[in-house]
Amino acid sequence: MITGSKKLIRDINSHLVLEAIVNKTSISRAALSKQLGLTKATISAIVQELIDSHLVLEMGSKDTKKGRKPILLTFNQHCGHALALEISAKCITVLTSNLKGENCRIKQYCQKWDETNILDILKTIITETMDDLPSTKYGVIGVVIGVHGVVYNNKVTFSPYYTFGQLDIAKALENEFNLSFYVENEANLSVLGEQAFHYNCSNMINLSVHNGIGMGIIIDNRLYSGANGYAGEFGHTIIMPNGRNCPCGNKGCIEQYASERALLMELVSLKNRDSITIDEMVELYYKKDTDVLHIINQFVSYMSIGINNILNTFNPDLIIINSSFTTHIPDITNEIQNSLNNRMNTFCKIVPSQLQDTSMLLGGAYVCIKKFLGIHSLYF
Repeated sequence: MITGSKKLIRDINSHLVLEAIVNKTSISRAALSKQLGLTKATISAIVQELIDSHLVLEMGSKDTKKGRKPILLTFNQHCGHALALEISAKCITVLTSNLKGENCRIKQYCQKWDETNILDILKTIITETMDDLPSTKYGVIGVVIGVHGVVYNNKVTFSPYYTFGQLDIAKALENEFNLSFYVENEANLSVLGEQAFHYNCSNMINLSVHNGIGMGIIIDNRLYSGANGYAGEFGHTIIMPNGRNCPCGNKGCIEQYASERALLMELVSLKNRDSITIDEMVELYYKKDTDVLHIINQFVSYMSIGINNILNTFNPDLIIINSSFTTHIPDITNEIQNSLNNRMNTFCKIVPSQLQDTSMLLGGAYVCIKKFLGIHSLYF
């Protein structure tokens, strides 16, 4: 028989009550008692503790035709700040939000970095960001850092297009700021952001197509990252035997053919130019440029192959593609859907990201808030 102390049971009940309040716009003590199956006395005691800790506010009474008007409770979303950063090869982007993922502020710092100066750069950015935030009861509740690479035990273990060496970013920054720091894969944070802020789906996959191709996987409402963080490295699945060399050590990985970086490089070669931006490429697409149409057809073809394999492996309800291509050319997702011949694809919908560049950052805020509150389910 599994038993628990009174304190453990009290903590569990407190988290259940807080979770119920956070996920409702407003709710009364009586409704909490009915929903959670806890006595009114237990609910009243826990709610008072939450009010005293500034996590919950009383917001007036509910109109009723009979009896006493119940006082409504709401989550105090302004009692702290969540902070999320994305580290890419060229830029570091930072987002702050309240504890509902609202009142967001985003700032981007584009500067060169490597393993020798990244800590100093991050310290400067975080300090500047925190200094600009208004004062709250809990201040910054934690910081999530998203990286384009594999993360295990809060450390970056592999990143194909930049390196941190042996640097333990989270530990070094925790010592500096006396805050909790969490490092996570960019695609994992993106799928959490999409689920929390837009698509309420329990089995879904997010494909982040940028310099590489990452995959965030949610199964039965839980993020799946594998035994040591390598689950979801979709960009390093092989579609071309003995094909192009990849930084992962293999040849013919899909991100060497279908990532934004790979396709822009191919278009540069076709046009015999030094460089081409995404905006220029999109402009040429709508002008029916034959080279760009060829590139987009390649993207559709390669992604269709990859997604077909995803369907057979995971059988998700939803696949989100987060890419500049799908943002600026929304019909691409329909082309990919229509090009799939898999008869098992009947129930899976393929859609473009609605959060786009903010999905990872909002996913970071979500993780930060959830860890601080200590609750299992969180819906925005």
